[in-house]
Amino acid sequence: MFEQVMEGLRVVEDGTYLDGTFGRGGHARGVLQKLGTGGRLLLMDKDPEAIAVAEREFGTDPRVAIHRGSFTDLAHWDAVAVGLDGVLLDLGVSSPQLDVAERGFSFGKDGPLDMRMDPDSGESAAQWLANASEQDIADVLWTYGEERMSRRIARAIVARRAQQPIERTADLAQLIASVMPRGKHDSIHPATRSFQAIRIHVNRELSDLEAGLDAALAALKPQGRLAVISFHSLEDRIVKQFIARHAKAPPTNRRLPAVESFVPTLRAIDGAQKAGAAELAANPRARSAVLRVAEKLDGAGLGVGDWGLGEEQKQSSDAGRRSREAAPLFRVPSPQPLAPASAGGHP
Repeated sequence: MFEQVMEGLRVVEDGTYLDGTFGRGGHARGVLQKLGTGGRLLLMDKDPEAIAVAEREFGTDPRVAIHRGSFTDLAHWDAVAVGLDGVLLDLGVSSPQLDVAERGFSFGKDGPLDMRMDPDSGESAAQWLANASEQDIADVLWTYGEERMSRRIARAIVARRAQQPIERTADLAQLIASVMPRGKHDSIHPATRSFQAIRIHVNRELSDLEAGLDAALAALKPQGRLAVISFHSLEDRIVKQFIARHAKAPPTNRRLPAVESFVPTLRAIDGAQKAGAAELAANPRARSAVLRVAEKLDGAGLGVGDWGLGEEQKQSSDAGRRSREAAPLFRVPSPQPLAPASAGGHP
């Protein structure tokens, strides 16, 4: 998918590009190889370990600027004010985060139950599980993990924490496995969906993605490219609907008064793209990766100045409107009264 990303970004020598999820720099290296002396690469990540790698490998390159933070706040970085020719967002957890047990992302490696991409912000997975209600835990497992046994798992978590805190990844993984139905083994570990759901919730990944897409569109110059790699159907749905909302006129109703004509601000490029056989052989984790690319159209959308620090009230209002519009995508009906222990767990 690396080559597909590079082709999608269509890097020009003197362009300015933002990698909003630096990770360990694989895509950043590819962009730098295509930039000339007048080009500019802006690197962001909220993971301090990723920023340390960026500083070590790219800190002396005059074409590179580095900033620790979430891509949701890209408009507040002064380096973005000139406008961007391309934005890359590589979503989800990175391989280094999964591989380090101390980060608490993996059910296959025992470590502290943390899961925060920014370990200095917010509450850890252990803290959330210690305080969330049984219904809230079940809702998160079902909504973000599509876990059919969500209620059963939530009930087991609440029962266990009454006896002792759940603070290790191995403890949570074993607890989840112990309450799953026997004889119905999936091809994946029984804790996979639950760990994914908790991670998405703890890091506010879906709401951050919505805000980041809006910020990226505002910062892009005309003909600038947005490239997003997602690893989960909920992420991909947000990206797909975002592009469609800005590229296609909404359906009209002839019985309603005429509204202002639709002006597209994006053009979708090539639809959904997936990793090829060679990449999958080298990196099995890429099997769920989906790349979507869009191009900003001439004169489209807000300029960077319209998204600047002087517009906090406007941003707040727009964010609230977007949150209300997007709410049906994630909100599920409150589960019915909890089923007996022998019953299924999904709402």
